[in-house]
Amino acid sequence: MRNPVSATSRGFALLVAALLSYGDLAHAQSTSDLVQRSALRVCADPANMPFSNKEREGFENKLADLLAKTLGVPVAYTWFPQAIGFVRRTLRERRCDIIMGYAQGHELVQNTNAYYRSAYTLLYLAGSDLEGVDNLSDPRLKGKHIGVTAGTPPASILARNGMIRDAKPYRLMVDRRFENPADQMVTELAEKKIDAGLLWGPIAGYYAKQHKEDIRVVPLLKEKRGPRMTYRITMGIRPGETDWKHQLNDFIKEHQKEINAILLEYDVPLLDENKDELITRP
Repeated sequence: MRNPVSATSRGFALLVAALLSYGDLAHAQSTSDLVQRSALRVCADPANMPFSNKEREGFENKLADLLAKTLGVPVAYTWFPQAIGFVRRTLRERRCDIIMGYAQGHELVQNTNAYYRSAYTLLYLAGSDLEGVDNLSDPRLKGKHIGVTAGTPPASILARNGMIRDAKPYRLMVDRRFENPADQMVTELAEKKIDAGLLWGPIAGYYAKQHKEDIRVVPLLKEKRGPRMTYRITMGIRPGETDWKHQLNDFIKEHQKEINAILLEYDVPLLDENKDELITRP
């Protein structure tokens, strides 16, 4: 899944160029075309856990398996790192037909209905002096060495609260085959090199479980000012493919419980669609 922040921080010129490139979408495929093909063609990152990898171990891989089973076809992947150029080199070049996770409202793709909602989170060690902190205005965070992904909404809030000077930045747009800033952040938290971390929830929940230390993962649901902390995640397809979108929306509606079960297996903090409460395992 592309980080929700990268979906909102593109420049105007990039947006215009992207929109102009869609002039040929009047000939977009129909659902019947896709179903008659020999495979569900998925655009995915080869090294982007917990979302996807070449070994097909991520939750988006599992979701693709579920969708393909419903369609009665196998899965075929086009692998490309989710950095600049991902959509252009995969979906827009028609090398594949679906991105399994994409933030709602992004102009580069047509979104399906959302199949989950999550939030940015605060991470700290259980039993530390940050126990119980659930918002970035808490005075106990003042002066703390906080890891944060550069360019994300929590970074903006830290700056507004005068806390960015003490923060440690981690890169956002990287090729995860060679660099894993999220894993680095959580590892440094476990080693007490930083006091806390700020990460997108699905990433935070997954990497927190990779360490023997008890790491709290607290969704940031109480921020009253600044950029929003919660995002709905959809499947991304090409604009104009209306029938395909309807079929995917039907799949999401009919299989939501199975989708939630997969996400919860990967410790994704799932939020109720209508209120800021976590969905728990049944």
